[in-house]
Amino acid sequence: MNKMMLKAGIFALSVVSATVMAKVSPEEAARLGNDLTPVGAVKAGNADGSIPAWTGGYSKSAEGEAPERPADPFADEQPLYTITAANVDQYKDLLSAGQMAMFNKYPEYKMHVYPTHRTAAYPQDVYDVIAKNAANAELVAGGNGLANFDKHVPFPIPANGLEIIWNHITRYRGGAVQRLVNQFPVLENGDFVPVLLRESLVFPEYLKTGREADDDNVLFYFLQEVLAPARMTGTVLLVHETIDQVKEARRAWLYNAGQRRVRKAPSVAYDGPGTASDGLRTSDGLDMFNGAPDKYNWELVGKKEMLIPYNNYKLMDTELSYDDIIGPGHMNQDYVRYEKHRVWEVKGTLKDGERHIYATRHMFIDEDTWTASVIDHYDGRGELWRVAEAYNTQFYYHDTPWMAAEALYDLNSGRYILLGLANEESEYMNFDIEPVRGDFSTGALRRMGIR
Repeated sequence: MNKMMLKAGIFALSVVSATVMAKVSPEEAARLGNDLTPVGAVKAGNADGSIPAWTGGYSKSAEGEAPERPADPFADEQPLYTITAANVDQYKDLLSAGQMAMFNKYPEYKMHVYPTHRTAAYPQDVYDVIAKNAANAELVAGGNGLANFDKHVPFPIPANGLEIIWNHITRYRGGAVQRLVNQFPVLENGDFVPVLLRESLVFPEYLKTGREADDDNVLFYFLQEVLAPARMTGTVLLVHETIDQVKEARRAWLYNAGQRRVRKAPSVAYDGPGTASDGLRTSDGLDMFNGAPDKYNWELVGKKEMLIPYNNYKLMDTELSYDDIIGPGHMNQDYVRYEKHRVWEVKGTLKDGERHIYATRHMFIDEDTWTASVIDHYDGRGELWRVAEAYNTQFYYHDTPWMAAEALYDLNSGRYILLGLANEESEYMNFDIEPVRGDFSTGALRRMGIR
């Protein structure tokens, strides 16, 4: 019965026009917390039990101050099976084209598949906000903006692909968080130079002063400081992420240590080069996908079961060095955990007249967190070019699903970029910051650059 209901729901969603902007009915909204989880996922497990029912996720109270790196609650588990180049065809229905291509390019590539745990859990006030959004939020400005929207996940019961993309863009990642992580542009032979970044992500409602009139079109504030290597130290990026970026472009400023001045940075958008990415990542490729969705037509393909990275606590292990994890062509897959989960499948195709290095983005978005967990990127000739994976992890002391890391593999060059590791750092994730609005001003940017 569950399988039949799921198929019927997919068909209904697939025929809804992407121009529909209406909020759901009260009857539909009432499904949240009943047959759907509070964020809109199917609460029931799948037919054969390989995906269990969601029963509240995994949440834990810390004794004293919560550690920055949560311990692996599944450390004693063994893989159910391992996929290799020899048996990958048996699992092709559970993999994306990009994941399949990794096995073709790298004969030693493998995936360890573990039991599925639906660990996603959020604070109750986030659930309350999402329930309110279900009954009120709407797309406006041709789908490039949101109305009657509060903080996170406007469309827990989505009607089209664009609404699902908005759910990924606005998903909860902690209301105010600072992290110290590394970005690694990795050469074909496995060589790399870490780029140490301190990043702050704050939604306006979580500033100590709360949301004000100046925040009306602001989704979140983002601050990124390069701390190493020495030749890049002092570069600071400030972003006021606008909700409707067609009406008002993303506000971005860059402090360049060499020039000793703050300047606007309009290229920090779309396919502009990502910070210190050595040409491997576009600006809108950070966090798998970010920014204005207006360059693409977003087609909802449906929902499917898929093997995606999940509960990747091993990637946070301080006993591991960066050399342990990073290798030629790809990460050491012995430290990556895959599980079977249900995902929304959305295909973004570049609109006529628009320009971007990616003509198609084929996205697979986890139903429990709204995180884009795998994205296949195609060039203008329709050729598969790059594949991205998000290494989902539940920060269970803070009821926050996020990533232990994200990787983007270039199938043509054999290079890749990896962001998020902090195994060799004394600091990592801080969910207890108390930012003020002045922390995200151009004056603060200048002060950070010269100290």
